[in-house]
Amino acid sequence: MTTTPTRVHTSTLQVPGADLHYEIRGTGPLLLMIPGAPADAGALAGLAACLADRYTVVTYDQRGFSRSTLTGPPADADVAVFGDDAHRLLAALGAEPAYVLGNSGGALTALDLAARHPGQVRALVVHEPPLPELLPDRDHWRAVFQDVHDTYRDQGAGAAMGKFIATVDGPGSAPPAMPDPSQMPPEALETMGRIQANLDHFLARTLLPVLRFTPDIAALRSGPVPISVGIGASSGEGVPALSARTLAERLGVEPLAFPGDHQGLATDAPACAETVHAALARTRPATRS
Repeated sequence: MTTTPTRVHTSTLQVPGADLHYEIRGTGPLLLMIPGAPADAGALAGLAACLADRYTVVTYDQRGFSRSTLTGPPADADVAVFGDDAHRLLAALGAEPAYVLGNSGGALTALDLAARHPGQVRALVVHEPPLPELLPDRDHWRAVFQDVHDTYRDQGAGAAMGKFIATVDGPGSAPPAMPDPSQMPPEALETMGRIQANLDHFLARTLLPVLRFTPDIAALRSGPVPISVGIGASSGEGVPALSARTLAERLGVEPLAFPGDHQGLATDAPACAETVHAALARTRPATRS
């Protein structure tokens, strides 16, 4: 599958405490895509390009990351804060409900949005949401992520991210292969640089508050929003994949298999785009003849 370059319109939305950078590409029904920290909209640019022939795709940097700068002093941000931002962004984009895709930590924002503002969400796809509070060994994972935070405080971002990545990939997983910068296009290099610059804010201000989030399962089960819970076919037994299986069970839905692993939306964008589109298409009302 090849994609034709699409024009990207960028804009900024002022919300309490931050200016949100967002990007719009394509035509069709609105699809809001929310990246997980410390990544930003650039991590989903390939996926957005693959879907822009069927949707008006909006991606954005969550507050405090990359180009969505804080307008007040740095402060801890939990999922409710990020959910309020998504709510305000959709309100600014129009009155019609949108399709929503959330990836990793962005999936937590999406779940909060669907629970508290279901009228804004036509259908939801969440890809490997990290929800350690739902897991049976919750106390273990609380200690693990506290250790990641403490390691950042004592040893810096590099050591802390090594421990954090292990929670994503699962025990016994090999360290992820690092791309060769000389083989990366300029846009990818720029995105990687922004993500590196986000690590301090992520580890200091959002890691622990976000990972204490518990979705409102009752509201999601009883609400009108169809929800698909995605798991990478190559994912290991880390927190995101374990959480996704648990969430799907709690919601009473079958997990949706995605190509690739936790990073699949970026590394297998064309194939993942077809999975996303198929999931969303199943939620559309039948066309009357």
